[in-house]
Amino acid sequence: MATRIREKAEKRAKEKDNRPYAKVKYIRISPSKVGLVLDNIRGKKAIEALAILENSTQGSAEVIVKLLKSAIANAENNKGLNRDDLYVAETWVGAGPTLKRINIRARGRADRLLKRTSHITIILDVVK
Repeated sequence: MATRIREKAEKRAKEKDNRPYAKVKYIRISPSKVGLVLDNIRGKKAIEALAILENSTQGSAEVIVKLLKSAIANAENNKGLNRDDLYVAETWVGAGPTLKRINIRARGRADRLLKRTSHITIILDVVK
C-alpha cells in the first residue's frame, strides 16, 4: 500500500502544472460581473492586459489588476521569467459562498437578497 501511495505522489509531482499563477478568494463581487472583465484580458500579453484593466470602468477591474500584478510578480520572483514574455493563458472565476440576507417588504413579507462572492484565478505563460 505504501508503494502505491508513493507512486501516486510521484505521478502527481510529474504532472503538476508549473506555470505561474495567482488566486484570490471570497471577493464580494458577483462572478458574472467578474467574468465579463476576465473575458477582455484572456489571451492578451500581460502588460497589455494590465493597461486594459487600468483603463476599465468596471468595479471588478481593481481587484483583477492587483491579482494580475501578483501573478506577474510570482512569475518574476519564483520562476525567473521576464515580464515582457508573459501572456494571460487562462482565467476563470468560480462562485464562492453566497451571503443570504433579507429585504423587508410591505405587509409583513420579506424577500431574499443573495450577496454573491467570487474566487478568481489567473494563470500566465511564456510566449513561444
